[in-house]
Amino acid sequence: MSKAKASHVSHTFPPCYQRDAEILILGSFPSVKSREEAFYYANPLNRFYDVLSMVFNEKKPVSLDEKKEFVYAHKLALYDVIETCDIISSSDSSIKNVKPVDLSLIKAPIKMVVLNGKKAGALYIKYLSGSYDLPYQILPSTSPANAACSLKDLYDSWSNVLLKK
Repeated sequence: MSKAKASHVSHTFPPCYQRDAEILILGSFPSVKSREEAFYYANPLNRFYDVLSMVFNEKKPVSLDEKKEFVYAHKLALYDVIETCDIISSSDSSIKNVKPVDLSLIKAPIKMVVLNGKKAGALYIKYLSGSYDLPYQILPSTSPANAACSLKDLYDSWSNVLLKK
């Protein structure tokens, strides 16, 4: 049995936001499925859109256009902390050789940064937080790898932050 080898991968799609976005949600790095579809949280097992649709009491967006409209309607911005890294598949624990993104690409009045998971939070603190004078909150990951966290737990954590904006 051979050990999986890391690939050097780049983030290949832009942040998703409109100019009135107030909350920036950052993941660590796009999953294989998200990189294939060139959009955030594309893995159907990721609970991101399930949680946000519950938080905002709306129908879960399914198509790419619905997801974008959902993000825009709630003044959200989606991006990731990492521009390039070495990674095995979609495994956050395998991430090495990180080059962070340039958050100045987001031209919006962001008031708060939400980190989707501990890895995104740790990477944000290490590479980006010192350059941006914004409050931030690390929330439980919506990734299917975070199976210990129930949908209700995710809803409770995310709603406590997103509904207090």
